[in-house]
Formats: sequence, structure tokens, C-alpha cells
Amino acid sequence: MPASVLGHFLVYCVINAFTPGPGNILALNTVTNYGVARGKPLFLGIFSGYYAVQTICALFVFGVSALLPGLLGVLKYVGAAYILYLAIHIALSRPAQGEDARTASFAKGFLLQFVNVKIYMFGITAQTGFIVDVNPSLGALLLAAAVIATFGTVATSVWIGAGVLIQRVYARYYRAINVVLALTLLECAISMIR
Repeated sequence: MPASVLGHFLVYCVINAFTPGPGNILALNTVTNYGVARGKPLFLGIFSGYYAVQTICALFVFGVSALLPGLLGVLKYVGAAYILYLAIHIALSRPAQGEDARTASFAKGFLLQFVNVKIYMFGITAQTGFIVDVNPSLGALLLAAAVIATFGTVATSVWIGAGVLIQRVYARYYRAINVVLALTLLECAISMIR
């Protein structure tokens, strides 16, 4: 792959992975509520879901174009509804007490990624814009999917780290922080259906 194409691909990955999105915001909210240890199942779900979705994107770009466009159209609205649910949940949540951390489940994190249209568009755009012209093989597309998902995982880990840093502040100002996070998620949901 030419260095200029690789450079543009990597810049695109960094920008898309680190911008606020449903997975990053949910991870930040979860760590501020439950801490790293109790939020771990959700984080692993987000990470696993990222790799699964990017594999689907690679397969789509390789040849399943008749199946996924209709699915993406449906997922856009399902995803917006799920993200709206998460926004409401975050806005109304309080710092965790006792065993409330069971809501930070692997399934919740994994499901979020399957309805997160942002990462589908991220993967498909990156692969069709940078990879296909250079090497349209399934192996190259799967490698690109792994790179994209790794950037996403690293970015979400950074958001988790930010949550650890603000945990004490969160305990004191959780309502205001939750409202800001919920409004950010609401904006994500609205932007998906525009």
C-alpha cells in the first residue's frame, strides 16, 4: 500500500475512533458509575462487538452488497432508538450502589455495537475509500477491519481512562455530567436519522 494512502487511512481511523460516539460515551458513563472492574463486562462487549461489526463490514465490501444496504437502513432506526434508550437511562442514572453493576453487561456493550451505525459507516467508508483500490482481496479487507476495530478499542480505552480520572468529580456532580452525556448521545441518535 502506498505510504500516502496508508497515512490517510490511519488519520481517518484516528479521527473517527476518538470522536464521541455511542460506545465511547457509554464506556465513559459506565466507568464513572461502576469503576473499571465492575464495568469490565460491558467494555469487553463493546470491544468484541467492534471486531464483529468490522468483520461484517469487510465481508460486505467484499461482496455481500445485496444484503447489507437494506439491513443498514433498518439498523439506522433501530440504532437511533437504542441510543435514545441509553441517553434516557444515562440521564436518569445515579452513581452505582451495591450490585447495580449487573446492568453493565457484556451483552449490552456487544448489542450497542451492532446497532451503532457510526461504526458501520466508519468501516465501509474506510475500506471502500482507502483499501479496495489498492487491494480488494478478502485478506486485505479483513486486515483493515482488524486495524479499524483496534483503533476503536484503543479509543474506547482512552474514554474509559478519562472516566477513571473524573470519578471523584462524577460522584459530586453526577446529575450534570449525566445530562451532558445523555444530550451528546441524543445528538448521536438524531444525526443517525437525518
